[in-house]
Amino acid sequence: MPCIIAIMSVKITGIGIGLPERIVTNAELSGIVDTSDEWISTRTGIKQRRIATKETLLELATTAANEALGNSGTSADSVDLIICATLQGDNITPSLACTVQNRIGAHCPAFDVNAACCGFIFALDIAKNFIIGSKYKKILIVCADMLSRHVDWTDRSKCVLFGDVSSACVVEPGEGLEYINLTTTGEDKVFHHRMPNGNCPFRPADAGEHIYMNGQEVYKFALGAAREELRKCLKTLDLKPENIDNFVLHQANKRIIDAVRESLNLPEEKFPVNIDKYGNTSAASILLLLYELERDGKIKKGDKLFMAAFGGGLTSASCLMNWKI
Repeated sequence: MPCIIAIMSVKITGIGIGLPERIVTNAELSGIVDTSDEWISTRTGIKQRRIATKETLLELATTAANEALGNSGTSADSVDLIICATLQGDNITPSLACTVQNRIGAHCPAFDVNAACCGFIFALDIAKNFIIGSKYKKILIVCADMLSRHVDWTDRSKCVLFGDVSSACVVEPGEGLEYINLTTTGEDKVFHHRMPNGNCPFRPADAGEHIYMNGQEVYKFALGAAREELRKCLKTLDLKPENIDNFVLHQANKRIIDAVRESLNLPEEKFPVNIDKYGNTSAASILLLLYELERDGKIKKGDKLFMAAFGGGLTSASCLMNWKI
């Protein structure tokens, strides 16, 4: 009888990113809406963001996917599943995952998942369960959003916050993922994006709306969610904050990250940030930061990384991963 090896966890073996060429600074935005670099940076920590002007979301996603495959030593033919975390691809159908599959030359199932800014961790949990069940061995996660087409560019409180980016990673069997948690509250009043009603003659015309966000309520939720996700993780694993090497938090607002850090009385270097360069990049945020940390030698094999995100849904999610194990 053949020996069956139970796979109990997963690891990330390669990351890639796709960045639009166009950089839009706070100073440039001040010529479009009533704002200033001081107003934006003091409230959010954002100094600039990437805005797609000639790239499609598929192009950004494909660039990230190909780099992740290359960095993990994985061929497109050997990918067993593609999961794209996105609010919406370039099309309503086919899904972004389907078009990425076609573009990179893979021959596997592919689907999208929408968990807003928590999309990466939701997708990671799905990938983990497929791998633990021994159905697949190599799963490509692609996180991509073009938020510049979802915000109202006359609203200074929203348009300054977001950027367009794609990130991707290859997930394989491993021992790195110690903990993962997903939470949904089902609150749709403080953050939503309502689509138009179409021109069906049997219902009222409705033009829909851009992203709506009650900033104060979203801030309160995000801060509370980050703290609660960390509390659950530490309690489950019987760890202390000092045992964590890096806290890789969703880059929504630097004030949220600073508040979490200050409540734990930990040094700034344990809470890396890149929101100043990219703004809030939704589901792509955490992988984008991990990519830069690894590229710059700031994380190493075996480091304990706590990751947490919070976003529309309202959703929150967290995981603890021993890097590259």
